[in-house]
Amino acid sequence: MLIATVSIAALGGCGANDIASPGTGGNISIINNPAPTPAPTPTPTVSLVTPATGCPTIADAQGLSDRGTITGPTGTYRVCALPARIVSSINLTRIPGLLYFLPGRVDVGYDNGPTPLSSTNTRVVTQPDGTSRTLTADSNVTLTIQPGVVIYAASGATWLNVNRGNRINAVGTATAPIVFTSRDNVLGLNTDSSSGQWGGVVLSGRAQITDCAVPGTPALANGSSPNAGTTACERQTEGAVDPALYGGANNLDNSGRISYAQIRYSGFVLSAATELQSLTTQGVGEGTVIDHIQSFNSSDDGAEFFGGHVAMKYYVSIGAEDDNLDTDVGTKANFQYVIVAQRAGSLAQGADAMIEADTDNNSVLDNPRQNTTVSNATFLDRTGPGNADQAAILLRGATDYTLVNSILTTNPSHSCLRISDSRTAGATVDATTDENGAPVFRSVVMQCLTTRPFIGSPLSGQTLTDADVAAIFGSGSNNNNATTYTPTLTNLFINGANETAVTAFDQTTLNGRVFNGITITPAGFFDRTTYIGAVSGASDTWYQGWTCNSTTAALGTSLSGNCTTLPTI
Repeated sequence: MLIATVSIAALGGCGANDIASPGTGGNISIINNPAPTPAPTPTPTVSLVTPATGCPTIADAQGLSDRGTITGPTGTYRVCALPARIVSSINLTRIPGLLYFLPGRVDVGYDNGPTPLSSTNTRVVTQPDGTSRTLTADSNVTLTIQPGVVIYAASGATWLNVNRGNRINAVGTATAPIVFTSRDNVLGLNTDSSSGQWGGVVLSGRAQITDCAVPGTPALANGSSPNAGTTACERQTEGAVDPALYGGANNLDNSGRISYAQIRYSGFVLSAATELQSLTTQGVGEGTVIDHIQSFNSSDDGAEFFGGHVAMKYYVSIGAEDDNLDTDVGTKANFQYVIVAQRAGSLAQGADAMIEADTDNNSVLDNPRQNTTVSNATFLDRTGPGNADQAAILLRGATDYTLVNSILTTNPSHSCLRISDSRTAGATVDATTDENGAPVFRSVVMQCLTTRPFIGSPLSGQTLTDADVAAIFGSGSNNNNATTYTPTLTNLFINGANETAVTAFDQTTLNGRVFNGITITPAGFFDRTTYIGAVSGASDTWYQGWTCNSTTAALGTSLSGNCTTLPTI
């Protein structure tokens, strides 16, 4: 009680304003407790892939070869190797923790020749065991690849070849693309500048080609091949050591379908400084379906098309070290929705043109003549002066070419368009030689070297001048511009104000074209767009999801992640 009384007396000696609390001058006691220590943020856990228990059974009697496992940054996978030659139709399904493997050149079926086989039209072939057999009917093998499957290749001269009379059915989806890639990509060793680690994907067909490579057959005096466009006109795959032929006379030929597919780090030199590209079609016909293809870091072309009748929509070529859209040997081709972007400093890597069409050679007058049409392309050329083709677009070899509703940005000190042969610029239509007139440009804008946007022919004896090329490109009512266009693209390839202001050409007027009895453009192929370029605006996202990203081009939402890593979908 004494202690309590003393305490009360002590408090009673203080005035009302003398009662103080920490941090205040008022008369209300407030106690500021120290802030609690925040709970540590848990480190995200990464679920690494674990290997499948084994390889699935396939219909081919040779089966898949279990090659053990391979480990990279995304986990450990079971490795199931394809046979060197697939002789029965098989189906590769997506299995978690499993990668399919190309151990070297893998052939789909046998090469059945330029015409279907029968008991009166046979072909002797070498079987996988080294023995020979006589085929009396096409092997008709179909390689089916399911969405989300990843196939990686051994380093070096490794490639997939779909032979004549056989098919591929590699159809991914927008959320589960099929990926063809390299061993180093699996191991996590690649960067955004890696390239040329394996061959690529090749489709071989029976449609018409030119520049025949038949031993012992001389060219005619006028430079043409006597058998061009016939079943006697065949060619060997560039760089292939063993026979890998293509060509025929069936322009409706069907080599299958490949859709929603990425082809990464391709372009290995097969032989004699000759490389494959990500995708090579050779002599494929109109029955072949190709769409939603991404080439990433090919050490040669993004895609090259040797003859045949080709149609492709939705093509993305990133980081190719040669050309991006290369057409040769009498191709009749149509392309819509194309995005091309070269790597920074790509000239030092040997990168070349956005478009290269046909070749100046002794077969320049072959019939059928190449006739290619491209609509809605956005080309981002980063080579500058010094590239081998001297300009961002090279047309040569007497090609017929049409480019509409497209955009080209390039180094301001680089020329845009070169035509190397006066025969390429020929304006006279002649059905007997399959000559459909001079190249055509409509609603095309290009950023070029202002003092020399166009280049004429450097060939000896040619009279095509820079001014002649400028006249072919045209301007005014054609809505073309190669002198005052200033790019306003965002995110590399999305249209801005200056691109949106260009009046688009109605590309559907090109559908159903037939010349000299040959279909140039299938009916209904080109979609009508009211804009130029590949991507109309931010809401146009056809390129997202199924592609992979890189420092060269951030393609936006990507379920398959960066190109340097395997998808985890």
